[in-house]
Amino acid sequence: MFSVLRKRVLALPRFWKRVILVGFDFGALAFVLWASYSLRYDRWDLPNSLDEWVIIASAPLIAIPIFIRMGLYRAVVRYLPERALWTIVKAMTLAAILWVVLAFLSAMTGRGFVPRSVPIIYWTLGTLVITGSRLIAKWVFWPSGRKALLKRPAVVIYGAGEAGTQLATSLRNSHFIAGFLDDDPALHRRDVAGIKVFPPSHLPSLVRDYGVKQVILSIPSVSAARRKEIVRDISQHGIKVQSLPGITDLVTGKYLVSQIHEIEIDELLGRSSVPPDLDLIRQMIVGRTIMVTGAGGSIGSELCRKIAQWRPQRLVLFESNEFALYKIEMELAAEKDVAAVPVLASVTNEQRVVRAIKEHGVDVVFHAAAHKHVPLVEANALEGIYNNVFGTKTVADAAFSNGVKDFVLISTDKAVRPTNVMGATKRWAELIVREKAAQAQQANTGQRFCAVRFGNVLGSNGSVVPLFKEQIAKGGPITLTDRAMTRYFMSIQEAAELIVQAGSLSEGGDVFLLDMGEPILITDLAENMVRLAGLTVRTDENPEGDIEIIAVGKRPGEKLYEELFYDQSTAIGTRHPKIMRGTATKPIDDVLSAHIAKMSEALDNQNEQEARHLLFELITLRDQRDARAST
Repeated sequence: MFSVLRKRVLALPRFWKRVILVGFDFGALAFVLWASYSLRYDRWDLPNSLDEWVIIASAPLIAIPIFIRMGLYRAVVRYLPERALWTIVKAMTLAAILWVVLAFLSAMTGRGFVPRSVPIIYWTLGTLVITGSRLIAKWVFWPSGRKALLKRPAVVIYGAGEAGTQLATSLRNSHFIAGFLDDDPALHRRDVAGIKVFPPSHLPSLVRDYGVKQVILSIPSVSAARRKEIVRDISQHGIKVQSLPGITDLVTGKYLVSQIHEIEIDELLGRSSVPPDLDLIRQMIVGRTIMVTGAGGSIGSELCRKIAQWRPQRLVLFESNEFALYKIEMELAAEKDVAAVPVLASVTNEQRVVRAIKEHGVDVVFHAAAHKHVPLVEANALEGIYNNVFGTKTVADAAFSNGVKDFVLISTDKAVRPTNVMGATKRWAELIVREKAAQAQQANTGQRFCAVRFGNVLGSNGSVVPLFKEQIAKGGPITLTDRAMTRYFMSIQEAAELIVQAGSLSEGGDVFLLDMGEPILITDLAENMVRLAGLTVRTDENPEGDIEIIAVGKRPGEKLYEELFYDQSTAIGTRHPKIMRGTATKPIDDVLSAHIAKMSEALDNQNEQEARHLLFELITLRDQRDARAST
């Protein structure tokens, strides 16, 4: 019965809750004043004249406006902070003083005498009744210290601003909010929305006292560097960190619990964002027909999403994987004003490539189709060469022959001094594109062929991040090749945006290098992912940790570190601060053509040993020639 009544009261609109509270205070203060007279005269008779009733009613009529003015009806009773008790004392004191003044003026008009002890008794009883009623209501309607509270997950909200208070309102019915954390010292130890604000250093105490397992970041306008620092500090405590979307992604109005998302590992990169150069994007995309090969892959699909936002005339989705093509087509179909054309075919199928380009009048090709997983390509060298080398040649030849204006190859840092088949095939792809650019320049066609080289993108199909996530979900261990291994990382969204802008900067034959920042230890990446999951790393110093990290040794073809440049001194800046130009067009020669012919014969004969030899021999010859040409 009590539980039903409690639920009904809580379900009332805020207006009616205030009406009930005001009505209670009116009756309570009237009763308190009558009780004050009764205690003074030791007589408990009800008022028997109009003047006596007027005197009794005067107390709440004076007090209620004061209570309203001092905000006693703005606070939600079940979240009433202790600081509000002092406000009640002040409000009751002022109300008693004003009533004494009114009573003194009434006595001067002959309307009765007020004993000096009555105001003191009235103030004492009134303060006790009003304060006690709030505390009882808080105990009844806010299950602090009760079993119901223990069933709710305890969370801390980082950020006591407007976003944080709105989030707290959304979460109160489903979570116990242990407190706010905020960087602003002026807010520390104060109450916001009935919740105490603490400095970030107080988090361990909240974890210990309330069993907090989750911190929600409600700081949508904070800088990327500060966000990275906050997440790193919080994750040291083995707590799951979640976040509201960035300020540009939030919809005006009340925050929804569904908007809270997990902190992704790319948010710890701390990379400074650079707004896109809209002129470069417009030149490359707007009003043009774009074809993306490998459109269903991680890089290709993100390119398609970015391109779709910038109003192309048509977007041709060229993909050999049926399910991947279906997914990206369905995703783009939900967008307005995007004419997406799915083409199910392999880049090694010359007829299908030529038909797709001619039939749709393709202006720009982003060639993202490739086998990228280093160990798999190493174990399947012939297929890797066929797809990455001859697939690139097929698409580049078709683009050149059919008047495609811009061709952009998606390359990799593994193409620099490659030690594995995948990296070597991408180096061949760069050489093919560079040769095609030289042909276009010699024929004066105005076509531009270039490559964009960058490191690992977080969340791509070849990234270690999905593997680490899966291993963490299974309880570990996380396996990595070598604790000293480093890699360059960037977010897949940033990579796609920079690829488009780099293509617009092409002069023909360029190899563009994206600014990847500083290389990251794979060990640090793994440890950060463990902490973001709200877990701890098991080490000799922390044998009770949740997840162990094990080094299993390098796999075939892997390097401890990757490079973006053959010679960093040759890279020059462009108008975009995160895009550098590596190499220019070189004259056409017969070395590449001869090796392609030999490689084709090796593939026809399924001679993997010869194919591997040719693969690295060409790279050695071309690197030696480029080195001689630069001296």
